[in-house]
Amino acid sequence: MGNSLKETGILSSSNSNRNINQEYKTGNIKVSVIVPVYNVEKYLKRCLDSIINQTLKDIEIICVNDGSTDGSFEILKEYSSKNSNIKIINKQNEGLSCARNDAMKIARGEYIGFVDSDDYIDLNFFEKLYLSAKKNDADIAFCGIKRVSKYSKRYKLSFKEEKIYNTLKEKLSGCNIPECCYVWNKIYKTDKLLNNNIYFEPNVYYEDRCFTAQVLINLKKAVSVPDIYYNYYKNKDSIVQRKTNNSEIDSIYTFGKMLKLLQSYGVELLIKTKKYRLFGLTIFKIRYYVNRKTIIFFNLFKITVKK
Repeated sequence: MGNSLKETGILSSSNSNRNINQEYKTGNIKVSVIVPVYNVEKYLKRCLDSIINQTLKDIEIICVNDGSTDGSFEILKEYSSKNSNIKIINKQNEGLSCARNDAMKIARGEYIGFVDSDDYIDLNFFEKLYLSAKKNDADIAFCGIKRVSKYSKRYKLSFKEEKIYNTLKEKLSGCNIPECCYVWNKIYKTDKLLNNNIYFEPNVYYEDRCFTAQVLINLKKAVSVPDIYYNYYKNKDSIVQRKTNNSEIDSIYTFGKMLKLLQSYGVELLIKTKKYRLFGLTIFKIRYYVNRKTIIFFNLFKITVKK
């Protein structure tokens, strides 16, 4: 088994355990980049190009072919043959959560990062996140999000300064939870994830929500990193965009589970804020929580109404 793995860089899902980690233990890997792949041949090369050309060179790229039926696996093999830091897990389809979990079990980087295979990242993405995390001794480093489509781009989350977040409330606010419960605009200290047994729940959509909540609870210091972006491509063919019955059910389930988890740590999550303006001036805004809403007039006084 050992020789075939070293020659091809392709692992089967049955091999994805921590013992393989020892077989590949060479050098100082700063970030393990995990890329789940399922029927994305149209976008995959753009994604991989943005990763292999990173300014941070000490990275490994773990691509999980989750039973693709298009040309995605052939693209992965082509890139792996030309880039020694690409490893492929080839497996039957089990869904996004299991694909990520399998890759996490063999990750050997100091930090772990995720990139979805229809998205792409700035070329200095992992360098800036890693250097900021190291400088500040942070367990998590996170950055802005740019939502892109064929015709437009929109900044969904942006940071103007490097800032430290220590408490759970600070981290939730800094990461803009629950509006931006995404895993891929961040890197995470690998040993903290594994030692706290933080993985993705299998067989559900919106799996990011509970994972993110567990991360922000168990990993301590976080830092925001300005002037870099994760480019989130609005793929109309994705399950979430198509709004299937299962995805809608899972959305309700995961959101409720996330709220309960955070409430058990004494945090009442701000669900959303609505602002009402007149001639550009905010007259009042309403902040919605689980069991109440707060109406704030002219940022001067407020009224709380229980649901």
